[in-house]
Amino acid sequence: MKKLSKALLVAMMTVAAVSCKEDNPDPIPVVVDNGPRDPQGRVVLEGEIKTSRTLLATEKYLLKGFVYVTEGVTLEIQPGTVIFGDKDTKGSLIIERGAKLIANGTAAKPIVFTSAQAKGSRKYGDWGGVVLVGRAPMNQPSSTKLEGGIRGEFGGSDAADNSGSLQYVRIEFAGVPLSAAANSEINGLTMYGVGAGTKLDYIQISYSGDDSYEWFGGNVNAKHLVAYRGWDDDFDTDFGYTGKVQYAVSLRDPQIADQSGSNAFESDNFNPGTKPDGTIGANEGMPLTAPVFSNVSAFVTAGTPSNAQQSGSGAYQSGMHLRRNTSTSIFNTVVVGYPEGLRFDGGPTWANAQSGGITLSGVVLANTATALVPKNNTDAFTLDQLTTWFKETQKGNTTVLGAELSTLGLNPATFNLLAPNFLPEASSPLLTGAAFEGKAADSFFDKVTYKGAFGTENWVQGWTNFTPESTDY
Repeated sequence: MKKLSKALLVAMMTVAAVSCKEDNPDPIPVVVDNGPRDPQGRVVLEGEIKTSRTLLATEKYLLKGFVYVTEGVTLEIQPGTVIFGDKDTKGSLIIERGAKLIANGTAAKPIVFTSAQAKGSRKYGDWGGVVLVGRAPMNQPSSTKLEGGIRGEFGGSDAADNSGSLQYVRIEFAGVPLSAAANSEINGLTMYGVGAGTKLDYIQISYSGDDSYEWFGGNVNAKHLVAYRGWDDDFDTDFGYTGKVQYAVSLRDPQIADQSGSNAFESDNFNPGTKPDGTIGANEGMPLTAPVFSNVSAFVTAGTPSNAQQSGSGAYQSGMHLRRNTSTSIFNTVVVGYPEGLRFDGGPTWANAQSGGITLSGVVLANTATALVPKNNTDAFTLDQLTTWFKETQKGNTTVLGAELSTLGLNPATFNLLAPNFLPEASSPLLTGAAFEGKAADSFFDKVTYKGAFGTENWVQGWTNFTPESTDY
């Protein structure tokens, strides 16, 4: 047999080595979290997190009780990570003042906070929720405690305060009353004095046992929010919240509502809105709650709105409940299927409307039993006055009767709880006519043409989940 030359032999060995490497690439190093584990092998998080750490997508985690990320500490979560909330201990993740949560998922790999209950057994309020606490301004005394027995205080003077970043995050089956006392709840995502340095974008709250989102003061902005099948309110603003929100959608189960009367928007300062002498001062109601929302869609039912409650602890109330001296403004928004469209509540709130503090513009109230409801104890305004104010020509607000709902060109799958499609039909009048004037002229807002949360881009596609009760995690 003819001998191979040394050069040819070396070449053949090199090719073989390269081929072998391509066929059997080096394994990716497996990084293991060395934390304590539960019987299911999940890494247990409890007590305090006092040093910065990263939660790994290769692991699963369990929140037991109140888990506090303390001042100066950053908790980072890798894309695709799943964190479970323990039911027995009402597991909750609390980012204290001066701490940060960096939870930046992707559309392909969202970060998921969900119930630790088995598939098929997950329910509203299985665990506490995610709580962000910041140093941004609010209008309550500095000694004001957080709800639900969470330790510490909130708020401060740093409008640019940064509590971190949440992007492509789902929070499922959270939101729970922690005691029989009033104001003892945690919401799906609760924000106390959270500042504008914090980033919130592409977040879905599903099956919250209380509000889906609640802001207590602060001025954090947000885009692309989903509130899915919540129990109480979808977007609740209090204590001087002054941030901006664009692109938010709420889809409700018409059978489930709360005893307090569930709303899409609920906004107030404090009860009753002023002191007995009619005044308010710094840190006792000022600054007024004055967020600006644009391009929101809130859907309950295409059926009879007066029957939009069956199995929950209470009934639906209003698409928008503005009360207790709030100064909220809402633009380019569509509300469908609530018993009441807009409940305007209290003399101080009416005064804010007259002064221009409250703006409702490009709002569509559709398929409501009663579009406009004046509620006050001082006869400060009447239904005729509220109607005149709401329907001023320059505002571009409209009411659409249930019998005329089809004229809005909503997608037939809009109200499909398991597989919604929120994109309007191509002929929908909602695709035009949006306006961004006054408070909505702010550079934060994309100057889109459409009313509601959707034009031609289905921004919920790929990262949301509308069947989380049956998902394998």
